[in-house]
Amino acid sequence: MTRTDAELQEMARDHLWMHFARQSVMTEGSGVPIIVKGEGHHIWDSTGRKYIDGLSGLFVVAAGHGRRRLAEAAAKQAEELAFFPIWSYAHPAAIELADKIADLAPGDLNKVFFSTGGGEAVETAFKLAKHYWKLQGQPTKHKVISRAIAYHGTPQGALAITGLPGMKSMFEPVTPGGFRVPNTNFYRAGEMGFAGTTEEQFGVWAADRIEEMIQFEGPETVAAVFLEPVQNSGGCFPPPPGYFQRVREICDRYDVLLVSDEVICAFGRLGHYFGADAYGYQPDMITFAKAVTSGYAPLGGTIVSDRIYEPFAHGTVSFPHGYTFGGHPVSSAVALENLAIFEEEGLVENVRANSPAFRRTLEKLTDLPIVGDVRGDGYFFGIELVKDKATKETFDDAESERLLRGFLSKALFDAGLYCRADDRGDPVIQLAPPLTIGQSEFDEIEQILRGVLTEAWTRL
Repeated sequence: MTRTDAELQEMARDHLWMHFARQSVMTEGSGVPIIVKGEGHHIWDSTGRKYIDGLSGLFVVAAGHGRRRLAEAAAKQAEELAFFPIWSYAHPAAIELADKIADLAPGDLNKVFFSTGGGEAVETAFKLAKHYWKLQGQPTKHKVISRAIAYHGTPQGALAITGLPGMKSMFEPVTPGGFRVPNTNFYRAGEMGFAGTTEEQFGVWAADRIEEMIQFEGPETVAAVFLEPVQNSGGCFPPPPGYFQRVREICDRYDVLLVSDEVICAFGRLGHYFGADAYGYQPDMITFAKAVTSGYAPLGGTIVSDRIYEPFAHGTVSFPHGYTFGGHPVSSAVALENLAIFEEEGLVENVRANSPAFRRTLEKLTDLPIVGDVRGDGYFFGIELVKDKATKETFDDAESERLLRGFLSKALFDAGLYCRADDRGDPVIQLAPPLTIGQSEFDEIEQILRGVLTEAWTRL
């Protein structure tokens, strides 16, 4: 039965609670866009309108929409074995996927603990770090360090690592032990007293703040540092050259674990299977989710080094943690097929080859008075909007509300581009399209952005 848009809107208004969304758009407004179809890098809504998916759903649909072979892989696995847990048992799909991911992961990251999403993967890494140090006879090492404005998930433990006060205050007290250091927003380095410095100098300063925090809290109390290769919240902050190498040195010096949170950045987003490879550092754990299945089934996981796994490999020790649907047979089968597509079509290589052209195309927008900065890497870019290019003055809360929610999000969508207008930090438009696109799509995205941002400036 195919329902009309009006019927779907009424049902949604009556029963659907959307995530991270103001419910008033349904209860007091005209409703929400209802997406009914996807093909390649396009999506369609329930009224038949077509859009470019400039965010891969939510950094997820890396191989693009409408992949029949992924649907067929799911159906074949479901018919053979729809579900079985990996609690003291195993099944071929999870075994083969763990083997594949370990082959792709850098260094000695050889063990894969599956979950069903990114927040769970971060939660796993947090708990595992604390458990590991207890097994090492260092039970006071339980604190974690992350960066300002960084998002690491919504479970209570992950909230301790998330650096967004606005996402935590209503749930406090959250799990204790989370501490924040500056991020790598080089565009705003002058506001931190680093005007005129090089990116390398700024990166050393930012990394050294991690050392400073470890020293202040006491190395005997710090378990791990959680960092995204490119920080998402705030609008795509890439690491300055040498930043992660300095962080690795600091973690080694104080015996602190380094967790690379790659829920967004893993599996091609930065032109490598893992962001740690993109920037040449070796973490102790990697968290992943999203693009591992291109969203055709939910799956996440935490990849663990041999060092951390070793104390769990003997005797009666176990890690008392898990998820019913972690390593789900259908999700694992889809992930294996998805990674086969990556290899056959060279999707990771496509990103690496075309990222410079994507950047150049987006940088054309810097001739607009509202565009202050274009930054990012791979197929993951942020466009920061400003009120004054010369001073980098940003918008106040009321202006940001009017600009982002009152105009930009809807205007970009109406113009045919689904992306993200985000104000967790300074106002930024985020782009993370499917890994399949190229120059013609870059041009189309730039033209839509140009038209809408030009109008936004006149409204200001």
